[in-house]
This record gives sequence, C-alpha cells and structure tokens, in this order.
Amino acid sequence: MLISDQKKHGMRPHLRLIQIIGVIVPRRLRADWKQEWQAELRHREALLADWDKLNWRTKLDLLWRSLGAFWDALWLQQLRWEDEVIQDLRYGLRMLLKNPGFTFVAVLTLALGIGVNTAIFSVVDAVLLRPLPYPDSERLVFVNERTQQAERVFVAWPNYLDWRAQNRVFEHIGVYNRDSYNLTGDGEPERLLTGQVSADMFAALGVNAAMGRVFNSDEDQRSGAAVVVLSHGLWQRRFGTDPNILDRTITLNDRSYTVIGVMPPGFQFPARVELWVPAGQLSRDWQHRGNHPGLYGVARLKPGVTIAQARADTEAIALGLEQQYPDTNRNHRVMLTPLLENIVGDVGWALWVLLGAASFVLAVACANVASLLLVRAAARKREMAIRAALGASRARLTRQLLTESVMLALLGGGAGLLLAQWSVKLLLAGGGIVLPRAGEIRLDGRVLVFAAAASLLTGTLFGLAPAWQTGKASLQRTLKEAGHSLSAGKQRVRSVLIVAEMAMALVLLVGAGLLLRSFYQLNKVDPGFDYDHLLSFSLSLPQRKYAKLEQRIDFFSNLTQKLSALPGAQSVGLASGLPFGSSSWRNSFVVEGRPIPPPSELPLLEACLVSPDYFRTMGIPLRAGRYFTEQDNRQHLAGRDLSGLNEGAQGVLGLNAIIIDEEFARRYWPNENAVGKRIRFGSVDPGSPLLSVVGVVGRVKMDRLSAESNRVQSYFSYLQFPFSNMAVVIKSQLESGQMIETARQQVQALDGNQPIYNLRTLEQIRADSIAPERLNLMLLGLFAALALILAAVGIYGVVSYSAAQRTHEIGIRLALGAPRVEVLKMVVGQGMKLAMIGSAIGVVASFALTRTLKSLLFGVSTTDPLTLTAIVLLLTGVALLACYLPARRATKVDPLVALRHE
Repeated sequence: MLISDQKKHGMRPHLRLIQIIGVIVPRRLRADWKQEWQAELRHREALLADWDKLNWRTKLDLLWRSLGAFWDALWLQQLRWEDEVIQDLRYGLRMLLKNPGFTFVAVLTLALGIGVNTAIFSVVDAVLLRPLPYPDSERLVFVNERTQQAERVFVAWPNYLDWRAQNRVFEHIGVYNRDSYNLTGDGEPERLLTGQVSADMFAALGVNAAMGRVFNSDEDQRSGAAVVVLSHGLWQRRFGTDPNILDRTITLNDRSYTVIGVMPPGFQFPARVELWVPAGQLSRDWQHRGNHPGLYGVARLKPGVTIAQARADTEAIALGLEQQYPDTNRNHRVMLTPLLENIVGDVGWALWVLLGAASFVLAVACANVASLLLVRAAARKREMAIRAALGASRARLTRQLLTESVMLALLGGGAGLLLAQWSVKLLLAGGGIVLPRAGEIRLDGRVLVFAAAASLLTGTLFGLAPAWQTGKASLQRTLKEAGHSLSAGKQRVRSVLIVAEMAMALVLLVGAGLLLRSFYQLNKVDPGFDYDHLLSFSLSLPQRKYAKLEQRIDFFSNLTQKLSALPGAQSVGLASGLPFGSSSWRNSFVVEGRPIPPPSELPLLEACLVSPDYFRTMGIPLRAGRYFTEQDNRQHLAGRDLSGLNEGAQGVLGLNAIIIDEEFARRYWPNENAVGKRIRFGSVDPGSPLLSVVGVVGRVKMDRLSAESNRVQSYFSYLQFPFSNMAVVIKSQLESGQMIETARQQVQALDGNQPIYNLRTLEQIRADSIAPERLNLMLLGLFAALALILAAVGIYGVVSYSAAQRTHEIGIRLALGAPRVEVLKMVVGQGMKLAMIGSAIGVVASFALTRTLKSLLFGVSTTDPLTLTAIVLLLTGVALLACYLPARRATKVDPLVALRHE
C-alpha cells in the first residue's frame, strides 16, 4: 500500500527525509531501521493516502514524527564508530606493527620534518605572534626622535615633558634608560642592570608592583627621595624573598636607596633589568633641551586611537617645538613604532625565512613518506582488490589508507615533539643572546596544537597519493596479476615526488650556501685591531665616592700599573667603549676655518676615552702623528679658576688633544696632513674647547662586523677627562681564567666594594657580534642537510625499487651479452634524469625564493654564480651516488636467478 501510494503520488516528504537520514545509519543496520520506521508510519496509511487533503497541523505532526528518525540515527552512530572507525584504527595499527622497518623509517622521517617545524614555530610564536605580556599591548608604541641625519635619536627630557603635556592621543607616556649600578653591602659587591624610568613608564606599560608600589610624580624629580623598585628575581636571588623588604635601605653606587616595591614575576623592561630608579632625579644636564641623554619613550594609545592619528598629533607638537626652539629642535620629529615591532627588530624577517625553510623540510619528508607508501601500496594491491571484490567501496579503502597515514603522522608528530623540545633547549643555549623575548619561548598549548595540526595535515597530504592510486586500480587486472610490480601510474607519481624533493633540496642548499659565503665574507672583515689574547672587564666607580676627576685618574692609573706588573701581562689599556657595539658617546664639532652650519645640522663624531697604552694593547695601527702620552693630561688647566663650573664642564674644558681615525682625516682634510689641524668640540661657542689633532689611527669596527657606519671616530686621553665607567683591556699570554681571578684581586685591593663585570675576551665579544649570522647559518644549514639526506634517500629508493622490478629484464639483457657497464648506465640514467629535472626546477625556484635572504647576506648577492654552481654540483654528486649504489647491485645479479625472477 505504501509502495503503491509512492508510485501514485510520488515520494512523500517524510519518506524522502527518512531515505536521506538513513545514509548516516551503519550499513548493516540500515534495512532494519528503514523497515521499522515505515511500519511506524504505516498505521497512518489513510492520512498518507489523502496527503494533499491534510491540514497543515496534521502534515506538521507527520513530518515531526519523521524527524524523530534523525535522533534515532544519531544514537546509532556509536555503533557506526565501533564498527568502522575503530576497525580502521585497529587494522591500521596491526599493519604498522607487521612492518616495523617501514614504520620506523616513516616515523623517523616525519619526526624530523615535524620536529624542526614545531621548534621554529615555538620561536616564531613567542617572538612574533604572541602579544607582549602587558594589558592591551597592541596599544603600546615605542617613541624616539628623528632628524634628517638619523632615523633614531634619543629623546630630550624637556621634549618628553612637552609631549606629555600637549598630546591628545596618549593615555600615558614615559621614558626610560638602561644603565648599571653597583650594589654593595649584604654580600659580595655586584653590578646590576638598572632601569632609569620616569614615573609614567609603569602606567604606560599597564603594570604595577606585586608588593608595595612604584614611583610617584614627586619622586620623579631632582629633589625627590632616593627610592628603588626591585625585580622579583633580584628579590629572590639577593634578598632571599625577605617579606620585610619594603622600606629596607640598600646601597647603590655608594648612595642609600629605600625599597618601595617589588615587581611581579617575569616582568623585565627594558630587557634583563633587575631594578628601577626614578629618571627625573638624574643629571641636571638632562634639563637642557639640546641634550639627548640616551632616553627612549613608551606610550599607551587611548582606546580607539590609531597609530596614524598619533603620528599626526605628535607631528604637530614637534612642529610647534621647532618654531619655539629653533636652535635645538630644527628638523626634529617624533617617531612612533609599535612596541612589539621595535623589540623584535630585524630578527622577525629572519625567523619567517627560517620557518619557510623548515616547511620545505617537512614537504620533502612528506614526499619521501608518500613514496614509501606507494611502494607499500603496490605490495598490498591484491589485498585491496580482494577487499573491493568482497564489497568494500572505493571510499572505504581510501579511508583505510588515510587512517594508516594519519596514524603514521601522529606517531611522527609525537616523536617530533620530543625532538622539538630538545631543539628548543639547544636553540636557546646557542641563540638566546640573539633572540628577543627568549624567556617566553617554550612548548606550550599553542605549540602542541600546531604540532597536532601539522601532523594531521601531513598525514592527509602524503596519504592522498597512494589512496588515489589504489582507488584508480582495475579490480580484474589486479586480481589476474601474479606479481607486485608498481604500476606506471604509481611510478609516475613517485617520479614527480622525487623531482619535487630534489627541487626543494636545491633551494634550501642554495640558501645555506649563500649564508655560508656571507659568513665567510663577514669573517674576512678586518675589525681594525688584533683581538687575540685580549681579556676585558668593566668597572664603574660610584660618582659620590669618586666625585673628583683626579680621584678617578688616580684609581685607574694605580690599577693599570698593578695589572701591567702581573706575570704574563704584556700591556694594559683603558677605554670608555670597546669595539663591536660597546658604548661610546657622540658629540657635535666644528672644523676650524670652515663655515659653521646651523646648530641642528652640526656634524657628529663618535668619541671614546682611552689610556695612552690602549692603541698598543689593541694593536690599532698608527697612520700619522703619535699616540697619546702621559703629557696629554689636565695640566694646561693649572692655575685656572674652575670653581664656577660643574664636574662635567671642568672635564670637557680639560680636553685639548684628539686622535682621529683615517676616515675622519680623509673626509675633512683630503690630500692633506691632518696632524696639527684643529676642531672646536661641542658647539660654536668660542668658550668650547679647541682640540688639536695629534695622531691618525686605523678605523675600528665599533658596531657589528656587518654594520657600515658613516660616523667618524675620535679618541681622547682619559687623563684629560676620565669617565667613571671604563673598560680594562689586558693583553696576556696566560689563560683568561688565571688573569680574571688575578685582576679581581687587584681591584679588590684598591677598593673592596668595587665589583667588576662584563668579563669576556675580545674573541668572545667578536663572536657575539656575529651571533645572528651564525644562528641563521646553523639553522638553515641544518635544514638543507636534512633535505639533502631525505632527497638522496628518496632517489635511492626509486632507483632501487625500479631495478628490483626490472630484475627479469636485466637478466635477459645480461644473458644476451649486454655489458654490465651498459646496464649500469641504464639504471643510473633513470635516476639521474629525475635528479637533473629536479635540479633545473630548483635553480629557477632559487632565483625567486633566495631574494628573501637579501637582508641576511653580507658581501654576496642572492644570485651568486659560484654558490649556485657549487650547490648544483654537490646535489648532482649526491644523486649520482644514490643512483650508483642500487645500480651496481643490480648489475651483479646472476642471469640464471634473474631469469627465474617473477
């Protein structure tokens, strides 16, 4: 009746719905389920016969009962899961355990690909993708001044005060500087990195003290109380988490400070700072608008304000200050950058490049495993054909193969996580000095999700090729075949995969080769001094204890004499700044007899205070004139009344001799002898010091080896104007450990409360200066090596399997008298053809992709022909070896055995 009704009236809506829902019911239960629901509806036969006459309520009731079938079908999904998915998993696991060699190789290959990707992603995630650990950190901007001559200029304190008062876009704006202070008392003297910050800095960052409080506006003034805020780490390490630390007095730079707060765990701004003091209490020279004393700013944008709006607002303020103070603020503007972008700097692009390179390694690994699965699928094609003959659909077989490939990927992902954890530790040990936010790098939930997603995606991708090929196979032809040969379709797919592997491996190798050439060129750069057997350490004399310039001269003179008398010490030098990025200071100057430019356009020199023996100790060559002597001191000020001048003014006035570098001489006195020329130091004020050039020395790399600075360099004798912060350099043939302990004892003998810090050899300082380049080379070289090995294994597998499948043919050829050399050429030629095609594609791809390395290279172009030629030859040689080994084995087969081979 129901069937005739369907024929008469067509398929009823409720029956059509049951038919659709029935798809999700397990196949073995589907017939019974439909019969049950048809019986449920059969008692409504009269209604069904008069469907068109039913009112809408009755129709709705009937359809609602039909929808009940959907809920019943959902309850049956548990059986479907147990019957099909669990069955696939169990069967797949048995197949993996049945072939442990294949499983081990595949899991290891995937572990390498997923592991390196997970490790690099953990770095990228922590450094680039995660927001800074401050509330609403996307609203934080880095603030500095800029001019026509320089993109980054320190902030002048008066300018900061005007920005804070006049802006309409910032909730808070603060400034900071990083210095180091001597902590004495309650243990060994220690030198600590210190943040000199304005009171608004903590508010701008949106943080407060975990214990106590931070500075207020009254304390952030020259007349404010001497207060300090400790980091949580320093509170634990130095003070044993003393619960009564608040209001305790500690001694910094020979001055008493009261502890008013302890910051939360993990808070460090600027990086590695361990305590904070109010910036407003520092030097009175900061109050001069023309002085830019090493301050940078951080501001928090108001809600809804964009950085473009903030730039427009601060630009208007800068223009107003330029009109109001033309002598100091001409062409000075405000530069705003997202704080995260400023912290990351140039590291960001390098990390993205490395993540892309790691993705290539994973792609090569996937291609390799896909090739293995194709071979394995060939061995299992009769099994799949029998299952298909017994009723398994193509979708069912495809799902089974994908299940196995995903299981392989998950196993590889698990092993890759272990590899990633070890790799991250190694990466932090070797590159922690380079990576910003290194303390935030870890394998957390986000990284685990990435690893899981990468595993599932790769499992699906490399499982598609064998699943697709298996689905295309002819059932009758497969059942008739007696052997296990790889079909032409599968062979073509494997060939394509090998070509892709070779192309990607060549791209990675070219990138690594370019970085290697770049690193070689970088190491050839002459730093301008001899860094062998040089040990350095730093001292910072408290200005309250060593207030007089003569006191500092006496301390450093006595120290150099004691160190020079030590066994093994050849010479000792002092400097206010060492090469490779250590601090020096910059100042304006005017060349005598030349037109005087406007104050805001005065040229700048890079200045460093040194002792007379500094150049000899460092091996800096003398080009003209002489080095400093003991006579280049402050004696020319004898008898002058300096009582009205502060210590800094007295020091600057004491300058009268200068040594310049060869670039200085070339730029301002070309084709002339610079010795005897004079410059006016500091400003156009006739009262500023007039300095005579007494010597010209070689140019020194004060910045990183890869950096090209256009600043001219100059040196002053510390006997004329000694800083309280100086670096000591000792040239000695003894081991650095021996000299360090002896030097420490000599310093303690002069001042028991004086710590030494930055204990390093000049070789270590040089190595740190090229640490970013070394890290990039190490990682990309590792990725390229992995890709090369995987590609070689892949082509070896293709040639080996192909030779095994052609054993019968090779036997016939040998039996008919073919020379073994010809057979060798035939087998090798098959693999080398794939290798050459892959290399050709890789060469073309490398021209496009290696352009991303341009900012990471030094002294080499992205299309360097020598590198490209060497890499192509290397890859060709490895491919030839990978082809030769199985080909040689194939030619040694016995013809009689080969003729019996099926």
